[in-house]
Amino acid sequence: MMHLWRHLEEAVCGTVFLLMTLLGFINVMVRNLSNYSLASTQELVINGMVLLTVFGAAIAAKKGQHLAVTVLYDIAPRSCKRVLVLLSTLLIIFTLVLCTVFTVNLLDNQYSSGVVSSALQIPQWYYTLIVPLGFVMLMIRQIELAVAEIKKPEALS
Repeated sequence: MMHLWRHLEEAVCGTVFLLMTLLGFINVMVRNLSNYSLASTQELVINGMVLLTVFGAAIAAKKGQHLAVTVLYDIAPRSCKRVLVLLSTLLIIFTLVLCTVFTVNLLDNQYSSGVVSSALQIPQWYYTLIVPLGFVMLMIRQIELAVAEIKKPEALS
């Protein structure tokens, strides 16, 4: 179970990417064999890209490979580095909380208005449902990264 938790984002990204690849391949085959196109595949692939972006960011945060400007951190004295790590983590968490709140509001609006997707005519909120989970995973991974950075003795030297 712990292995699944440590690699949840990779599993989600791998599954979504595999499904997107299969859908693209099927669409190309149908288009070449019948001169028709599966319009629904574009809708699914676009929503898959959103999931890949959010969960891919969680992977980057978990590995400490997200984009960062570390000039201040690099030149800061040892006593300030812990404060900078905490400050940057708090700002990131604040931003992700806002993203989560806005996405939950979007979900509520999509659910209450009954808007459906253009190609498959399914409720649009189905696509949006997993995005807040991605933001929560991103927050968790960012906190884990901050704790690891603070505990690392050479990071604060």
